[in-house]
Amino acid sequence: MFFKSFLPVITALLSVHLLSAQYTETINSNRPGQSQGAFSVGTGVYQAELGGFYNDESHSLRFTETTGMGVDFALRGGFWREQFEVNISGTYLYEEITPTAGNAATYDQSGFPILTGGIKYLVYDPYKNAKDEVNLYSYHANNRFKWRSLIPAVSLYGGANYIYGSDNPFVPSSQTGLTPKAIVITQHNWGPFVWVNNFIADQFLTDYPTYAWITTLTHSFNERIAAFAEYQMLNSDIYADDLFRFGGAYLLTKDLQIDVNALVNFKDTPQRLQVGLGISYRLDKHLVDEQIPVE
Repeated sequence: MFFKSFLPVITALLSVHLLSAQYTETINSNRPGQSQGAFSVGTGVYQAELGGFYNDESHSLRFTETTGMGVDFALRGGFWREQFEVNISGTYLYEEITPTAGNAATYDQSGFPILTGGIKYLVYDPYKNAKDEVNLYSYHANNRFKWRSLIPAVSLYGGANYIYGSDNPFVPSSQTGLTPKAIVITQHNWGPFVWVNNFIADQFLTDYPTYAWITTLTHSFNERIAAFAEYQMLNSDIYADDLFRFGGAYLLTKDLQIDVNALVNFKDTPQRLQVGLGISYRLDKHLVDEQIPVE
C-alpha cells in the first residue's frame, strides 16, 4: 500500500549525480539533495560532503516557533569492487523553541538526532556494454527515442541507524539504539538530465517505522554548473510531510564542489523553511578503471 501511494504523485523534481559510470574524472557528490545516486564513488576514492543550514519552523497545533542551525555530513569510500561503496552520514542540530501561547519560557535543545552507516551495491547497470550503432545515412535514425533509456541503473542499500539514549530530544525513546535502514535506488541518465529515485524503509523494526520516497531531477548546464529540484514524501506516525528542495552546485575543481539549497513545505504542522550551503571534496586514489563484472 505504501508504494501504491507514490503513483498519484506526479513529480519530476535531485541531488547532483553527474555521472554515467562508477568512477568519474570529476567528483560525484550526493549533495545538495537528500537522495543517493545508484553509482558509487569508485574504488580508491574517499569523499567528504559537508553542509550547514538554517531552519525556521512554526507549528499551529503545538503553538511554537522554532529556529535552528545545523551541520550535516557524509563520508563515502569505494572499496573492493567498482560497484561497492561504504558510507556514514549524520546531522548535528541546535534548536531554539519559543512557545507562542501561555507564559512558558523559550528553551533550546541540541545533539545528533541520528547517525547512519551502510553499504551500497550496484546490482544492474544498463549503461555497461551499451553500444549505439551509427547510421551514416539517417540523422533521424541516430536521434530517435531509444526504449532502453527507460531502464534505470539499480542499487541496493543496507545500513543501520544509531540513536543515542533516552535523553535524545529529537526522537521518542522507543527509537533509540540500533535500527535498520534499506533503500532501493534507481537512476536514469538522459544526457544533461539525471533522474534519481530512492524508495526507503527506515527503522522498520521499531514502533514507529518511516517509509519515504525521494525523487530528484538534476540538469547540468555545462561542465561546472548544475541545478536540481527534489520532492520527498515522508510517511510515519511520528512525522509525515511533503518536502520540496531546490538549488544548484558549482564545480570549482575536479575534486571540489560547492552548493546552495533551500527547502519548503506546504503544511502548518509544522511549516518549514530552510536554506543551506555545502561543500564536497574527494581524495582520489583511483588507479585503474575496472570493468564491472557480469553477475
